[in-house]
Amino acid sequence: MSDERTLDLLEAKIEELRQMNSQNGIDLSHEIRTLEKKLERLRRDLFENLSDWERVKTARHPKRPYALDYIGEIFTDFYELHGDRISGDDQALITGLARLEGRRIAVVAQQKGRSTAENKERLFGMPRPRGYRKARRVMCLADRFGIPIVTLIDTPGAYPGLESEEENIGGAIAESLRTMAELRVPTIAVVIGEGGSGGALAIGVADCVMMLENSIYTVISPEGAAAILWKDKDRVKEAAAALHLTAPHLLKLGLIDGVIPEPLGGAHKDFERTAAALKRELERHLSELTDQVTDERMAARYARYRSIGRFHAVE
Repeated sequence: MSDERTLDLLEAKIEELRQMNSQNGIDLSHEIRTLEKKLERLRRDLFENLSDWERVKTARHPKRPYALDYIGEIFTDFYELHGDRISGDDQALITGLARLEGRRIAVVAQQKGRSTAENKERLFGMPRPRGYRKARRVMCLADRFGIPIVTLIDTPGAYPGLESEEENIGGAIAESLRTMAELRVPTIAVVIGEGGSGGALAIGVADCVMMLENSIYTVISPEGAAAILWKDKDRVKEAAAALHLTAPHLLKLGLIDGVIPEPLGGAHKDFERTAAALKRELERHLSELTDQVTDERMAARYARYRSIGRFHAVE
């Protein structure tokens, strides 16, 4: 995507002309329309047929909307809940109560930072055990009061530091997986950016799993796979293709239930449109899941995850 810099410059020029058009009384509408058409053509040429590795880079784009952006745009009356009641809070994993068009919702979301200081606080969106314990606390609270749960997945993986190991990160993820499998309320998980390894799956065992068009969901990063399989970090493109980590691949494999479209170039090119599409899908699936009998919904969830994977019995 070496031509993306050209798109950024063209977008900046269009914005400059718009400001001149409104401030100085000069009619530049023809020039603006011409540049907008050129920008649309370039976007189509660049983004209509992205490779798997290019989608990985789009999912990691620094301007891509994060969980709090969607929470602020889609939900109302969001009230954040803090702490795991054991060791403290974790800003890499956001939890709270909100409303979606009047419907009560519990939100569990992974949140990256924009600045160096914020990433230091949020650990680049990589939760520690306390984060997953907080998520379990809020999910159990929602289950107790019959409140549907929406999770927004966006993490390279759980935090791999010594602190996480000392606090049993593997156990925290396992407990989160079990909790989600046993919930009686409707659950929806949406991968909005990176869905990396067990850190993502820990809040992804839902009745309905969706992905934004340019998000990724994978057991390991392409860099990690290339290093393990070939001991060659330059083979990331090959690794990305082999992992089948993009939304179209995972939909074809039956691992997700839907792909939410994004504007050409990614969600950050038209955040309002992306958020509106996500909101429509959440409303639709929540209505469908809520109408199901609880025991039938739980049985379907069990059957869904039991059917994943392939094996061959050896005698």
